[in-house]
Amino acid sequence: MGNKEEKTEKKEVKNKEEKENSSSKNETKEVSTEDKLQQAEEKFLRIFSEYENFRKRTQKEKADLISGAAADVYKVILPILDDLDRAKDNIERAEDVASLKEGLELIFDKLTKSLKSNGLELMDVKEQDFNADEHEAITNIPAPSEELKGKVLEVVEKGYTLNGKIIRFPKVVVGA
Repeated sequence: MGNKEEKTEKKEVKNKEEKENSSSKNETKEVSTEDKLQQAEEKFLRIFSEYENFRKRTQKEKADLISGAAADVYKVILPILDDLDRAKDNIERAEDVASLKEGLELIFDKLTKSLKSNGLELMDVKEQDFNADEHEAITNIPAPSEELKGKVLEVVEKGYTLNGKIIRFPKVVVGA
């Protein structure tokens, strides 16, 4: 019987060792899972902070771009403002109305060319078919001829496009 007891003791010792080994393996699994979780959290925080930095940087760049564009427009308009200032000063002293008229026309041409170079264009809509997507109808009047029905007869307020996009719709009178 001594052999049986020895065998049973050996089995019990082996079982204890196996349990200890398996529990230490479970502990390493748990530790490695906790480490993985901590690493994932750290990675998430790094990515999140990178995203926040990117978002803030793009907002700042967008604001800088908008303010820079406005400054460019003002730089174009300032010389024309200077011309208007000089014309205003000379109105009092001018005796020739034709020269005043010519001076104002030159200033107006300079302004329209400067704005056109920056993408602003006048919409020419007179006698075109009325389009509710491009025109704002103020009223309808009887058309003087059959071919002018449904067409723009008069432009009350001019419309403008900026780089192909309408920024102010023309106010028009339509023939009925």
